[in-house]
Amino acid sequence: MTKMMRLKKDVKEKRELVNIVIDRFLPRKDEYPKIIHKAMRYTLFAGGKRIRPYLTITTYQLFGHMDKKILPVAAAIELIHTYSLIHDDLPDIDDDDLRRGKASNHVEFGQDIALLAGDALIIEAFRLMLQLDVKPKFKAQMISEFTEITGSKGLIAGQVVDILSEGKKVNAETLDYIHMNKTAKLICMAIRFGAIMGEASEDDLIRITDFGLTLGLLFQIVDDILDVEGTTKKMGKKSGKDFKVGKATYPKVYGLAKAKEKRDELMLKAQNIISFYGPKAEFLKKICIYVATREF
Repeated sequence: MTKMMRLKKDVKEKRELVNIVIDRFLPRKDEYPKIIHKAMRYTLFAGGKRIRPYLTITTYQLFGHMDKKILPVAAAIELIHTYSLIHDDLPDIDDDDLRRGKASNHVEFGQDIALLAGDALIIEAFRLMLQLDVKPKFKAQMISEFTEITGSKGLIAGQVVDILSEGKKVNAETLDYIHMNKTAKLICMAIRFGAIMGEASEDDLIRITDFGLTLGLLFQIVDDILDVEGTTKKMGKKSGKDFKVGKATYPKVYGLAKAKEKRDELMLKAQNIISFYGPKAEFLKKICIYVATREF
């Protein structure tokens, strides 16, 4: 079995573990009022890659821990990520009617229920974080970071500037702000939480944060490239949409060739950072290639 095959097997196994935690934690889909619980589960279980939870679990294991305490953390991050997808797809934001190869949440359930489903997932993510079996100081640190990174100084900030920049000529600084806040910080948080739960040293946290931000920016640039070169069938969402509405993307600001150069540069940088940990970081090193070469 090749290293990449081992990685894909590991991703699949950890995805299943996270799915079990989410399934058991959330209200059942037939619990009253049924429609909101169906809507919450609809996008969550629509076939997501679970990259963020995978990064959380694998980073935790990097620091020598193999127990399942990390799974609720990974699940909470996926709840927040899924809320952001549901809200992103709404007509007043990105107006996408396809997600993960299925009708977007608002197409299936209506805009009102989709909005509330996203809201509910935010609350459930925090409820799950509050139940973590972890030292109080680590719980407090993670919840504090959770609020900042997903709030108006992080994820929401990136979404707002992304909306305001549509159809406008933006500079490199604005583009980086959007990408860092809308995508990179959440991916970095997923990795940091694995390190915090693993009781990593301050030096390790600095290194892991650098790795997380680099990988997160790489992830978004690949998304930008796929919008130009990808297919709707493979991606499970409409290709070419960002270009049509004038989104601030790397191909738009720098050109496709430069965007690909940046992708390759960031892939190597992320690999070099995580190589500090030697063979223990094999899967994290390979995930850099996986993210850079993905077609969906």
